[in-house]
Amino acid sequence: MIRVRGRIGDLPVELEIELGSEDWQNLRDAAAQTAPSTAPKPVVDAWDGHWEGARALLRQAGELSGPQLLDQLAALAGSPQAGKRLLVRLRHCAQVKVEPVGGAPLYRWVG
Repeated sequence: MIRVRGRIGDLPVELEIELGSEDWQNLRDAAAQTAPSTAPKPVVDAWDGHWEGARALLRQAGELSGPQLLDQLAALAGSPQAGKRLLVRLRHCAQVKVEPVGGAPLYRWVG
């Protein structure tokens, strides 16, 4: 038996569902038939287009200070928050070397 209790607005709700062994078996069979037989498709990263643009931007410039790069990435991605995400992603990219220079990091393309 499955019992569901709750409220809909101010009204209390209680629902009981009784299933026999045959009902449970039918549910198991139905679940097995609807289960995916192949591996799920990979999710496409919504930032891939901006990511390629960010890499190309730094590659063409050779090196940029953190604030300059952040301004350009924010313009590319459409918002300061999106620009910061791209900046963090570049910081961890194998083709980018980050060096502290003065008060701001210097992002250099080494790939």
